[in-house]
Amino acid sequence: MAATQQRLFGTNGVRFVPGVTHDLDFVISLAEAMGTYFGSGEILLGQDGRLSSPAVANAAVSGLLSSGRDVAEAGLVPTPALQYGVKTLGFKGGVMVTASHNPPQYNGLKVSGPEGVEVPHLDEQRIEKIYFDKSQTRADWKSIGVARGEPSVVRNYLNGIRSKVNIKAIADRKFNVVMDLGDGAQSVAAPYLVESLGCKLVTLNSVVDGSFPGRGPEPTPDTLNDLSAAVKSTGADFGVAYDADGDRAIFCDENGRVLWGDQSGCLLADFVLDRNKGGTVVTSVASSQAIEAVAKKHGAKVMRTRVGSVELASTILERGAIFGFEENGGCTYPPHIAVRDGGMTTALMLECLAGRGMSFSRALSFVVPRYHQAKTKVEVSRKKVDAVLKAVERQAKGEVERVDGLKIWTEERSWVLVRPSGTEPIIRIFAESETQEGADQLVKKFERIVKSASS
Repeated sequence: MAATQQRLFGTNGVRFVPGVTHDLDFVISLAEAMGTYFGSGEILLGQDGRLSSPAVANAAVSGLLSSGRDVAEAGLVPTPALQYGVKTLGFKGGVMVTASHNPPQYNGLKVSGPEGVEVPHLDEQRIEKIYFDKSQTRADWKSIGVARGEPSVVRNYLNGIRSKVNIKAIADRKFNVVMDLGDGAQSVAAPYLVESLGCKLVTLNSVVDGSFPGRGPEPTPDTLNDLSAAVKSTGADFGVAYDADGDRAIFCDENGRVLWGDQSGCLLADFVLDRNKGGTVVTSVASSQAIEAVAKKHGAKVMRTRVGSVELASTILERGAIFGFEENGGCTYPPHIAVRDGGMTTALMLECLAGRGMSFSRALSFVVPRYHQAKTKVEVSRKKVDAVLKAVERQAKGEVERVDGLKIWTEERSWVLVRPSGTEPIIRIFAESETQEGADQLVKKFERIVKSASS
């Protein structure tokens, strides 16, 4: 590793701004390092709909071929479709060109191993060492890799999801669904999935557009007003929205109330645990404490991890967990694949609601204890992060957990989490309390502390 111990991988893959922070030569060299890490076999490569994705994908293919790896190009696909393809179609690994929910100018690379799961942090460091040591394998003219197209990835993905749910039970409910695709990669998969399950569908922002003109690449309660309005005006059973690469799903109940991902995650966890008594659920330190109450009802265990899909997937596999979720809308159903998957999450929610025979809002109130949440983010230079966290800790009153950033329990059922993002130069602030006023006050208090310490 370079003497500076510089990192390329963040919370979930490598992210950068093409032509600003890194050029295509960087992508080629990094892809050569990835190909060297894999050592042999064919690599499946896909891309999201960002404006820079075709150029970045071509550079990544060039780097992989240069290292001697053969490449199957899936084209525009959701990230979980690519990952499922790696697992089920026999590839040595996968590389996805995406920056997930980041703003439009960003792009990046996610690396998956032969099981379709993001490679663990130790393997990320191995790739970084190859890159910084300039020890990439470069094939000669007679052993350079070969590229081909792989058109079956989306079809294979949809068939895989359908095989894991009760299609008849879902179709019998005749759900009406509103889907906000966010101009992203699930546009090529999720609508076809839901219609194939017997649902009537209304779509918003369904044309892939890397400038994300509809509501931006990240689905949050603040950006989903159109989804809420469409659900109410059409009398739909619920709404669902995806991030740019389609591995996260945020839901809206029939009354137009948009839910954070840990609320819908708790509902799904209850559904899965009902069929797997005593199992283990994995979630991050940023998720609601409601999951502990849900798990207790089923005699189940809850494992808390650092924020990020790599941490979640690794823990799910290590613990043999039966479900995992994050507050950002990422849910993982291991019988399908141990990665977060917006399409699988949608199908699982349809099956959950079909089985309960009640509305989304009633199912949620029946199953999940009600807590209130507030969230914000503050731009902070990475050089100032340590100083900011020290300032936060000095002013913290209550029990402090240090699993990821600082999680401060101000009261028995009130907490605030202050943690640096692994993908952007920001600090995220999450709070949860038994009242909305309590959560809002916690966020405002610690937002002032962060801004003061970073100025």
